[in-house]
Amino acid sequence: MDWARLKRLLRFPPTFRQNLVVLVTSLAGIILVGVFETYQHGLTATAGLTLALLAALSAATGALIYQERRSWATLRDLRETLSKIAPAYPSLVQIAPPANSTVALETEVRALTEHWREFCEHCQRVHDTEMLQAEHLATMGELAAGVAHEIRNPLAGIAGAIEIISKDFPKDHPDREILDDLRQEVRRIEKVLNDLLAYARPKAPQFGMSDLKDTVARTLQFARQQIGSKNVEFSIQIPPQLPRFRMDPEQLQQVLLNLVLNGIQAIAEEGKVSIQARVLGGPGMPGRPDYVEIGVSDTGAGISREQMEKIFRPFYTTKRGGTGLGLSLCRRIISQHGGTLAAESEIGKGSRFVIRLPMREAAEEKEMQVLGARE
Repeated sequence: MDWARLKRLLRFPPTFRQNLVVLVTSLAGIILVGVFETYQHGLTATAGLTLALLAALSAATGALIYQERRSWATLRDLRETLSKIAPAYPSLVQIAPPANSTVALETEVRALTEHWREFCEHCQRVHDTEMLQAEHLATMGELAAGVAHEIRNPLAGIAGAIEIISKDFPKDHPDREILDDLRQEVRRIEKVLNDLLAYARPKAPQFGMSDLKDTVARTLQFARQQIGSKNVEFSIQIPPQLPRFRMDPEQLQQVLLNLVLNGIQAIAEEGKVSIQARVLGGPGMPGRPDYVEIGVSDTGAGISREQMEKIFRPFYTTKRGGTGLGLSLCRRIISQHGGTLAAESEIGKGSRFVIRLPMREAAEEKEMQVLGARE
């Protein structure tokens, strides 16, 4: 006797083909027994019991087939979901075509479980490494902030000495240009130190209900002083009915001024810098403001795709004399406001920075005003 063939035939759990054979045989048996017994003797108790057993066997086999197919479909859906979580981890994404055995399904599930465990361990290692780097950067930031604070005092003395020395030189003295260069370099160092201190020791926002139109007006007042010889046109598009909302006007002005100055610097000789704002309503609540979107765009040279991936990183800059902290500070300030800061750009056409800030407090204040007017 061929025992190997008998083992394959009687193995458990059965294959899809075996389940299908049992289902077809059971259904055929029900039909044959029913027809034969009815034709010969009528439907007896024994024949009824046989039909009931065959029907039960058919139902159980059909349930097994359905469950197996359903399990493969669920596993495939799980793989598709995991592909969105970990697209770069192929062992979690790849799935073999459905096999004709429940054992294959069990093997696939076990493999997925093992790969998921390995993926979690990999994520934990990456997390630990990033936390270690974050702690290292935090330590270096505190050290740099301490050094910057200590440099500011003697730097102020140097600036004062330059002013005193410059008084001894007439305006037409040839060495006065050197003093002007020294004064400019001292100011640049002061800016670097101030940016470094602001990044290492961020100031908490002082929230209050403020008007965006006033903040934008003050921003452009300072920006116009930095145009120099360039021909830059400013455009403001803010809805007059835009309500006041909760923000720190000084910090938001700092963000807008940084973005506007970046736009001016991106323009070679002639161009345009625009500030637009619009209100975005909340889902399911028409007429109720949820976010305000502020866009700062320019017609400058634009930013390449490679640079776009790095512009918000600390100390990354493409400008001569830049600190690389401006956009990092802007994103941090907007994040402290509960908002987001994103950028989009196209080479030769310019860039656009988009700020989204929540306006829930504005909606609540407006509702309180309406209730007070009714009372």
